[in-house]
Amino acid sequence: MLKHVTITGGTGGLGKAVARQFRESGNRVSSLGSQDLDLSDRRKTDEYFSKQPCDLLVCAAGIVRDRLLAQMSEEDWCEVFEVNFTAARNSALSAIRQMANRGNGHVIFISSYAADHPAPGQSAYATAKAALNGLTKDLAAEFGGAGVRVNGIMPGFLETPMTAPVSEERKSLVRGLHVLKEFNTPECVAEFINFLDEKMTLTSGQIFQLDSRL
Repeated sequence: MLKHVTITGGTGGLGKAVARQFRESGNRVSSLGSQDLDLSDRRKTDEYFSKQPCDLLVCAAGIVRDRLLAQMSEEDWCEVFEVNFTAARNSALSAIRQMANRGNGHVIFISSYAADHPAPGQSAYATAKAALNGLTKDLAAEFGGAGVRVNGIMPGFLETPMTAPVSEERKSLVRGLHVLKEFNTPECVAEFINFLDEKMTLTSGQIFQLDSRL
């Protein structure tokens, strides 16, 4: 069945892979970048989703500003939380309104391994993603009776433009924590998202870790 898929963070490495996956499946895809819609403004997300049909929302917008908490500015903390949590919350609440009225729909949040296992310097990012995991379960419980599914995905370390500044030494260290000694890929994550949406139709309120860290 043809679906209307909306991807926030759609111009990032993972967002582009998800968009390709669903377009190849014959769906209509709207990929939103920061220049397309201010996700921090609930009024704007409400306006957008009141006009844009949405069967599946993938919230993939994210940024990092890693530094030790004592060295992090208030501005950086707020920006990280706004992009990684507030933007996803606003998008989801605006989209869920039409999904609940229709009696079906699916929201997928892109979370992070850091939500459960933060590295030093990731306090803002980890806090935002942990909050996103809590929101996943709360919205799943709140809107399950209306036929709306809500799930979260921790894709693992992906080699995308967002992680390009990470040093090779740090990448090697992180790779060593994987039992398969390999990073996940945006394409594999996109395939799982498609499978979760299409085949796992009775699954909601779950957080899936997709890499091989224990």
